[in-house]
Amino acid sequence: TFSSTGAVEGAWAISKGQLVDLAEQELVDCATGIAYGSHGCSGGQMEGAFKFIIENGQCALSAYPYTSGVTKTGGTCQKCSAVADLSSCSDVKPNDQISLKAAVAQQPVAIAIEADTRYFQSYSGGVLTSSSCGTTLDHGVLIVGYGSENGIDYWLVKNSWGTSWGDKGYVKIARSSSTNDPGICGIAMQPSFPTV
Repeated sequence: TFSSTGAVEGAWAISKGQLVDLAEQELVDCATGIAYGSHGCSGGQMEGAFKFIIENGQCALSAYPYTSGVTKTGGTCQKCSAVADLSSCSDVKPNDQISLKAAVAQQPVAIAIEADTRYFQSYSGGVLTSSSCGTTLDHGVLIVGYGSENGIDYWLVKNSWGTSWGDKGYVKIARSSSTNDPGICGIAMQPSFPTV
């Protein structure tokens, strides 16, 4: 829900010139079941969240506050007035970091990575470059940009674990020019983005 909401907030701000804080909890509570929880837009839960927003819109955080913390299941779906909506969602070609770079140049892109390794969890700065991060996708995050540091190209990724983790809540993950590579932490395996 974090990466989906962040991608929608970014797309909405770019399209409408208005930054809104959207309700992650609404997606936790309402974007569930077979219709939304799995394989919408040919992907996993992030695309299912996009599908929910396409069909229902998304409410403001102030109208639907976040209460779940770190839980696997949501509460009862509440009604609220949508303040943002989407027209579609698109998948970026998997394992193609050139296509991913083109997408990120336009707007934030929701991705899945492997985040259960000590290598990822103990990140505090620099660029993650080791394949020991793994490619068993288990965590949704948001690519918000890219750059180069000390000659190493990287993706700038916003995580949901708060500003005390990583580099003020962000992580730099090595970026390549490959069109056939899952990337460090599986960063290029399952990217998607919404369209307002």
